[in-house]
Amino acid sequence: MNRREFLKRSCILAAGAGLSPALLDLFSRKLWASGMAPLRKEAMYYKKIDEQTVQCDLCPRRCTLSDGQRGFCRAREPKGGTLYSLVYGLACSVHTDPIEKKPLFHFLPGTQAFSVATAGCNFRCKCCQNWSISQFPPEDVQNENLMPQEIVNAAAGSGSPTIAYTYTEPSIFYEYMLDTAKLAKQRGIRSMYHSNGSLNPAPLEELVPYLDGANIDLKAFNQSFYTDICAGFLEPVLATLKILKQKGVWTEITVLVIPTLNDDPGQIKQMCAWIKENLGDEVPVHMSRFWPQYKLTSLPPTPVSTLEMARGIAQAAGIKYVYIGNVPGHEGESTYCPRCRKPVIKRQGYSILEMNLSKGTCKFCGYPIAGVWS
Repeated sequence: MNRREFLKRSCILAAGAGLSPALLDLFSRKLWASGMAPLRKEAMYYKKIDEQTVQCDLCPRRCTLSDGQRGFCRAREPKGGTLYSLVYGLACSVHTDPIEKKPLFHFLPGTQAFSVATAGCNFRCKCCQNWSISQFPPEDVQNENLMPQEIVNAAAGSGSPTIAYTYTEPSIFYEYMLDTAKLAKQRGIRSMYHSNGSLNPAPLEELVPYLDGANIDLKAFNQSFYTDICAGFLEPVLATLKILKQKGVWTEITVLVIPTLNDDPGQIKQMCAWIKENLGDEVPVHMSRFWPQYKLTSLPPTPVSTLEMARGIAQAAGIKYVYIGNVPGHEGESTYCPRCRKPVIKRQGYSILEMNLSKGTCKFCGYPIAGVWS
């Protein structure tokens, strides 16, 4: 932070001191509107159209914005022909979680991930479990000033070998994530990206040298679902999965199976065939149970039998590691050796009950289990 920025922020804090919570909230909003919000970082991946208009090139929406307009993600705004990130250094959620919660089942099992998010998202998923932060702009949530080096230091202090960019959509805090991941790599801490996959190829390719793992939500296998339920696009997600595979980033896929919306066996079969053909048979796929929330409270929870059907389709397609999520105690939480079918990692919820791996191979028959184990 330079001297001018320090003095400006000091004046802001002094002006706001002593206000009631209601007036402080109004004061904060006026600061945001006046451009005197907390640190604004010039965005990457945009082009200037004229003195007051830019086009963001970060995600497939490619929002065209003039001064005073926010991107669809609610986290980017131009001023005087320069596009700014409004969430750099503003963490709205910071936790230490089991890596299995991401979910990553083949990536340093049993370890913790230092997890961070900012407000905003470039989707509008009606089933979002984190809607209270993903579907609001940064001025409408509680934030903590936490710069990239502070995240890395906190992760190291917690003993977490991984930093996870998660909870909301990490693509919308791209600069914050990229700077943190670069510092983390220097410190020997790995970075994990849990995303909806809606990021353009150029920024993704700049990010992947600093990524060690990813979990991509594959919402469905038809554009109508993405349009109606997510306000998003399918094809860019498939492109992201291909790039991650090509660049050697360990990747797992989560499919939230929602009754009547994306549980058609034919579409699940098409999805699994695409995964096998384009990503190989060793990419773990998590068939996860939907629970009514946010704007989809009228639907019932996914029947366990539907999840078992989806898992069976994936296994029949030749995918070796298929899981059932959000059903604690189900046998589909555990990892089985593709050769001898014995459990190499036995799980219950986020807990590991049994570990039968030796240097990444099945202890029973010696079969190599795909993943990042050390």
